[in-house]
Amino acid sequence: MIDHVSIAVTHIPRARAFYDRVLAPLGLACTAGDETSCAGYGPEGDAPFFWLALQDGPVSRTHVAFTAATQAEVQDFHLAALASGARDHGPPGLRPAYGPDYYAAFVLDPDGHNIEAVCRTPSDLS
Repeated sequence: MIDHVSIAVTHIPRARAFYDRVLAPLGLACTAGDETSCAGYGPEGDAPFFWLALQDGPVSRTHVAFTAATQAEVQDFHLAALASGARDHGPPGLRPAYGPDYYAAFVLDPDGHNIEAVCRTPSDLS
């Protein structure tokens, strides 16, 4: 089992502003770190499992998928990301190639990382 993952970013304040807004619909918040070198995200009261780490120079792009409890959370994630300056990399919708109930949205964050929210439960939208 994975305990935590870290992605490199080029500017912590910009990345924190982005992820603070984008991960809130998924119930995640910045619970550790500082203003200049790192930030850790997780559910309030739990250890952070998603970390941002400052890196000088270009970063290697990564794909990270966050679990959403509902398809509505996937949509809220996508809207929050676009409102925060993300580039759309796949609007909310079913991805049958990944499974019959795989409902996801993809965005590119300010450093070009492919960030996904996915719900794997049957449709809860009418």
